[in-house]
Amino acid sequence: MQHKAEVAIVGAGIAGLKAAASLVDLGCSVVVLEANDRVGGRLKASEVAGRVVDVGGQWVGARHTVLLEEARRLGIDTYPQFAKGRTQLQLQGRLTRFTGDVPRMPLLALLEVARLQRLWARDMATVPAAAPWTARNAREWDAMSLESWILDHLHTAGARAFARIVPRGAWAAEAAQVSYLWFLDALRQCEGFGYLMAVEGGMLDAKFMGGMHQIARRLAEELGDRVMLSAPVRRIRQDNAGVVLATDQGEVEARFAIIAAPPGPIASIQFEPHLPALRDGLQQRMPMGLIIKAAVAYPTPFWRVAGFSGQVATDDDVLGIVMDDTQDTGPAILLCFIEGEEALAMSAAVPAERRRRVLASLVRFFGPEAAEPIGYDDNDWTREPWTHGYVGAMPPGVMTRFGAALREPCGRIHWAGTETATEWAGCIEGAMRSGLRAAEEVARRRNQ
Repeated sequence: MQHKAEVAIVGAGIAGLKAAASLVDLGCSVVVLEANDRVGGRLKASEVAGRVVDVGGQWVGARHTVLLEEARRLGIDTYPQFAKGRTQLQLQGRLTRFTGDVPRMPLLALLEVARLQRLWARDMATVPAAAPWTARNAREWDAMSLESWILDHLHTAGARAFARIVPRGAWAAEAAQVSYLWFLDALRQCEGFGYLMAVEGGMLDAKFMGGMHQIARRLAEELGDRVMLSAPVRRIRQDNAGVVLATDQGEVEARFAIIAAPPGPIASIQFEPHLPALRDGLQQRMPMGLIIKAAVAYPTPFWRVAGFSGQVATDDDVLGIVMDDTQDTGPAILLCFIEGEEALAMSAAVPAERRRRVLASLVRFFGPEAAEPIGYDDNDWTREPWTHGYVGAMPPGVMTRFGAALREPCGRIHWAGTETATEWAGCIEGAMRSGLRAAEEVARRRNQ
């Protein structure tokens, strides 16, 4: 089967769908090629105890203006992230419970945590938004891992453990596996540590009634038969006249292509001619954050009655983060995140064993009632063949050597996806903005 369009878009995640919608508004003909049998990419729905839940991306930050405007256009309302009550923090086997923003830690460790936030803010402010690899200290910071920085600058075990939770909780990546420069840029993109970790008014401010995934579904519905499912792109051939994309459902001819997929799956596409060395090298060196997301349902939010917010952060448990996802109606739900090294280990476990381990952790944090859920489901993102994981990150040495290729078009091929954003990379907001940017790039070239 042969298809023709002005622009072929690879990936029906939120970046690809937003790029397609923008181009259609400009009068372009588009076709969106999705490898999965569903749209959404890293947005995905499941059902637990009769309620639809997000087992992929979910939160909308208070300053995620593009995403919030899209939701308003579609008539989708938000509800606030519940945060009342005591938060639980487990570091190095020691469990503490506290209210407010300041965790209970030994005084010296707490002072170091405050100091590390000041140091991160200072260094982050020197990283240019569109070209972090040009920062004054770029080579020095890119040569070291975040773990190396932690060991060099922090001296208390508590502060070191706390610092390691940040990349794991935010990007499902271990501190030893990301460069300090990449971490600073990721932190800058999220407007700093305070906003990244905040609930009310911050990154975890709200969620969408009916789920985040429905935004992708509704965008796809508006695009109609322009979206082709179960059409993985195997090969892209380009010349001065256009591009030809070979898929499992036939070839697509277009004048331009936008690739809106994570780095890992892109690397499996055969390009003719071969991509420039910088771009090829980049996508081979951006491993995806490892994460398994579980939703556990109960008849009532019993933890609230006991005075808990439902929020947990740990550094030595199978669960890294727990959050309350209860709405006004339906079952009470705890969202549980298995991240980094734990996700790697639990991905090899059978689903029944993962469920047992998750419930055992919830019992430890919330008591025996947590052992009797009325529903459970998890999604192992490491086994999603067309995403491979959470967010692509850069290990030491990658950003300064290959980072300039992140958004640079390769002939008639343009790049989108949350990793390519200059603001809110790693977030759904960043994905939407990247789609808009790529669409604008192509629109400026329509006459070429």
